[in-house]
Amino acid sequence: MRRATRTSPTASPTATPSTRAIRGALSLVVAGGLALTAAGCGGDDGGKKGGASGEPVPGKSDVIPHTVQLPKLDGQKLKVTAVWTGAEQKSFTKVLDEFAKRTGAEVSFVPSGDDMSAFIGSKVAGGDPPDVAILQQPGVLREFAKKGWLKPLGAEANAQLEKNYAKGWRDLGASEGKQYGVYFKAANKSLVWYNTKIFEAAGAKEPKNWQEFLRTAQAIADYGVAPVSVGGADGWTLTDWFENVYLSQAGREKYDQLTQHKIKWTDPSVKDALTTLAQLFGTKQLLAGGNDGALQTQFPASVSQTFSGGEKAKAAMVFEGDFSVATIAGTKAKIGTDAKVFPFPAVGSRSPVVTGGDVGVALKDGQAAQALLTFLASPDAAGIWAKDGGFVSPNKNLPLTVYPDQVMGSIAKAVVAAGDDFRFDMSDQAPAAFGGKPGQGEWKQLQDFLRNPKDVEGTQQRLETDAAKAFTG
Repeated sequence: MRRATRTSPTASPTATPSTRAIRGALSLVVAGGLALTAAGCGGDDGGKKGGASGEPVPGKSDVIPHTVQLPKLDGQKLKVTAVWTGAEQKSFTKVLDEFAKRTGAEVSFVPSGDDMSAFIGSKVAGGDPPDVAILQQPGVLREFAKKGWLKPLGAEANAQLEKNYAKGWRDLGASEGKQYGVYFKAANKSLVWYNTKIFEAAGAKEPKNWQEFLRTAQAIADYGVAPVSVGGADGWTLTDWFENVYLSQAGREKYDQLTQHKIKWTDPSVKDALTTLAQLFGTKQLLAGGNDGALQTQFPASVSQTFSGGEKAKAAMVFEGDFSVATIAGTKAKIGTDAKVFPFPAVGSRSPVVTGGDVGVALKDGQAAQALLTFLASPDAAGIWAKDGGFVSPNKNLPLTVYPDQVMGSIAKAVVAAGDDFRFDMSDQAPAAFGGKPGQGEWKQLQDFLRNPKDVEGTQQRLETDAAKAFTG
């Protein structure tokens, strides 16, 4: 989702299937800014029948699924690592607490920091890897599998995976014919969240394409508020900006080719995407804090400064995935009223849809690690975090009623409805040295590009140099 690592240049095409189905589903749920619609039409049926359409209504059920039997693990210790901090860590800790309650295992959580690859590498070298790690990229999963660090899923975990996940998500957790991972958390990374009070005060409307987006941004700037908040201190946000522009403008085939480095970063299609992105990054008044301010703003702050203070917030819009909800909630802005969302504006003929996800893998043999992965593959675990918000599960058997509101329920429904038909985050499929390490590769080059958006060709050359080295290394 946010960081990337190694993948083979001959990665399976199922890792980046087409977006037609998910785009079609999202076109229904994002209409009108994904505003809350008939959430109150479900009567007193507990969300089982839903509104007039018969659809289940998110937020109408507090019942967490209880579908999987887990072994008794009294006294067994389990160490789990993930990049999550803050609200995300708090929600995931609830999942681990439920697992401990059901099994009797003693579970501890260890934050890895952004550089998961380096963190795990150091732990393996020291002879003490965590039992389970939550990785952010199919690339790093394949890298770890190739190094022999991962343990294949057991029969119980595989059974849950077969039962609850579409083939595309299962394939993303596999390497060379062996199933290693469970995609616990998914993300739609093609959303722009906006402050409704600022939009209303500035007379702005939701844009549908890139030129409308730029005109809307300028109108908000003329009103006196910085239109776009960019979390440039976290390089992964900039890869997401690039990927959405590139997918919409260059199309799916080029996207797949660049993902696997079958075309170079000096390709004209990359120049076109960077030139388009420079229309935003190269206009200082359109960025909260200007270019320097954006480079000093981390992702959580980029979201919070868009919604804290209502009409007096520092920015009007922020681009990022559905996981932004967790940070928005901390500002007291109400999703669907104070904070609404529209699809990433179309640069080409249609808006892009880029997905991301977090995959659980075992680094140690043992009943406890396999039991946790079995739990993560079930609706039971997904329901715990889904209820908190800021979370979307690719688990097709998780009831939509568990989601706290219709916005998140609709996004989740679209992800599940896509089945095998989606495009996965490009940088998350690249070698770690190129797509997922702070201070190098894509993260650094796109941060340098944000600093100097005029240097399109120089950025291309440096990206290609880094990519060529990483993909052949």
